Amino acid sequence: MIPPGLARWLTANGVHVPGTPELFESAVAGSLAIVMLIAGLLAGRYAAPRLADFWHDHVGNHGEGLAQRMHGIVRHGVAALLLAILVNVWPWSPFASLLLGIALGAATAMCALAFLRGLHLPRWMAWLAALTVFVAILSGAIGGFNVITSTLDRIGMDVGRRRISLLAIVTLLVTAVALYAAARLANRVIAHSVAQARGFDPTQKLLVQKLASIAVVVIAFFFGIDLLGIDLTSFAVFSGALGLAVGFGLQKTVGNLIAGIILLMDRSIKPGDVIVVGDSFGWVNKIGVRAVSVITRDGKEHLIPNENLMTQEVENWSFSDRNVRVRIPVGVGYETDLKLAQQLMLQAAIDSPRVLVSPKPNVWLTSFGDYAVEHEILAWISDPEGGVGNVKSDVLNRLWVLFKDNGIEIPVPRREIMVRSWPAGSTPPVQNAPEPPK
Repeated sequence: MIPPGLARWLTANGVHVPGTPELFESAVAGSLAIVMLIAGLLAGRYAAPRLADFWHDHVGNHGEGLAQRMHGIVRHGVAALLLAILVNVWPWSPFASLLLGIALGAATAMCALAFLRGLHLPRWMAWLAALTVFVAILSGAIGGFNVITSTLDRIGMDVGRRRISLLAIVTLLVTAVALYAAARLANRVIAHSVAQARGFDPTQKLLVQKLASIAVVVIAFFFGIDLLGIDLTSFAVFSGALGLAVGFGLQKTVGNLIAGIILLMDRSIKPGDVIVVGDSFGWVNKIGVRAVSVITRDGKEHLIPNENLMTQEVENWSFSDRNVRVRIPVGVGYETDLKLAQQLMLQAAIDSPRVLVSPKPNVWLTSFGDYAVEHEILAWISDPEGGVGNVKSDVLNRLWVLFKDNGIEIPVPRREIMVRSWPAGSTPPVQNAPEPPK
């Protein structure tokens, strides 16, 4: 109970002093609010793990952040739902409405905060949205929402025939955050659904994911325009000039975007392919909106613009077949038993672990060189992403040992000089001739 003297002083200063029935009603409302919060706590403890498992099964790693925060989302969400029902089932007195509004606003704000942070939105953005939700719900519960909106609407200025107020800015920010969160959630659900589809290969899945992401962004944009009541016809001239300027400034970006979609549609390059573009050799790690990520054997990641892959010559070692033939040149001397040398070359290729048995390796005699009989070992591998140089090195190392064991020497360049005549007055070199027998 409020002391009579304090009650009279508060009344004299224009402060509403609740009476005994109103205080009793407020105590009942506060007790019910505590019960609702406890119910939310129990729901978070027992229902959140099951919902997290369900979410992980249906969204997978794409929704990993929400699964970790499912306890907070369920706990505060259930409490907010029960408190919202409690607020609307009875015409509560102002003081009881204040207590329920604080509880409902806090529960809803914490649920929104956990949800937005689960979508990996920036911390400041999530807290700002939660604070806005708390103020809106609390003011609505005590009947002061119209007062706040009218106050925010009065703070602003007129620009032409439009008025830019603090209320319009807050509405724009809240709508943008809500649509951004909804678009991220939709992209994650769609990405997991496409990844689990069995009727698409990896390239088609990636294409569908990118097209779906673009569609979600476009739908969110036009939905936000309609929700905010923006008339696009008033921006027709400005948007035309802006579109022209953006078209010139971002033509490379748009070209790379279209090129990436075309690459995915014709399936000429897909993740996992081994390609050669100029001096870059490696396997495709990811096809992005702007560039293709190619990881080389040195562990370096090259970002090659999509447009380059459309206009330049590209070697795709695994386009239709992952088998790649490796050519290993070998030369032996003219005095060598060629049949034995060729058998040893074939054995060295067969013994290499990465060389395929089918298609089987082969040895070709390619030419009679200046100082060696030139051969080529033709070996097939099925994992070009593992590199080609290490296969050549392994085969040549094995061949070196086999040549040493069988007395076959590797020829070195040599040149014979024949002198037909000596200039006058010069003495030719005299070789020491063996002494005649006595």
